[in-house]
Amino acid sequence: MKRREFISLVGVAVVMVPSMARAEQAAKLPTIGFFGPARSAPSFEQRLRELGWIAGQTVAIEYRSAEGRTERFTEIATEFVRLKVNVIVTVGASPTLAVKHATSLVPIVFVSGDPVGSGLVASLARPDGNATGLALNPIGLAGKRLDLLREVVPGFRRLAVMVNANSPRFQSRMDEIQATASTLGLEATILEIRRAEDAAPAFEAIKGRADALYVVGVPLSFAIATRALAGRIPTIFEVRDFVDAGGLMSYGANMTELLRLTANFVDKILRGAKPADLPVQQPTKFDLVINLKTAKALGLKIPESFLVHADEVVE
Repeated sequence: MKRREFISLVGVAVVMVPSMARAEQAAKLPTIGFFGPARSAPSFEQRLRELGWIAGQTVAIEYRSAEGRTERFTEIATEFVRLKVNVIVTVGASPTLAVKHATSLVPIVFVSGDPVGSGLVASLARPDGNATGLALNPIGLAGKRLDLLREVVPGFRRLAVMVNANSPRFQSRMDEIQATASTLGLEATILEIRRAEDAAPAFEAIKGRADALYVVGVPLSFAIATRALAGRIPTIFEVRDFVDAGGLMSYGANMTELLRLTANFVDKILRGAKPADLPVQQPTKFDLVINLKTAKALGLKIPESFLVHADEVVE
């Protein structure tokens, strides 16, 4: 072999070895499949870093979002199984059920409503399977949300309840709301939607016949908040993101805290713990968020005593 050719080959080898080493190192990183909205990622990654898991260095994270398209749930769940991720994080009941149906082996850490009733776990204390995490929507919050509406909506008597009927066991939530509304002397109308396209006819059905709208579960579209505002209907949501989109207010679990707690579960699983041995936790911090710009557009004067108790005021 000529000297020039030998030197060239050595040079190529020197370049390739570190490159191959990096690729091999990346391939060996434990991988997390994250199935949820991108807005949830920052607090999740921050807590992981605090626990020693740095994206791209000590752990790999594959993010996926169905972007409101329910037909993609099974596709994303199957993809994570095919990628052989070490743990799957899910946000929402329907995505969690899709992943649960796709695998009984890969550990799942969920943020989901009613995990016992929907069959995700055997019990909160003893999950007894490959899934654990955070249980949302504790019973009893319906009364709190309706009381909040009564504080800011004058003459509040007629309640419209819009529910994403794709949510597992949504009927139990409706029963709670209807029972609470009846106790408070409110007339409740239930509107079930399964696709984003169902929202428009639902609003037509309550035009002029609702003093306020209670939206249950994660809506199929942010347009629900803007439609309600255009129709001059005060709204209350369970998730604060929809207040930014024009909703009047929200009362629900602090999602930043929930995603940090989710990272705690992931840390334990990556270090060898089994989901079956990790009890499901319930949120302890709930936030009241109100949009004053929306209140002004609706002609509502929010009492100062109400604002003092708000965790966040959007202006």
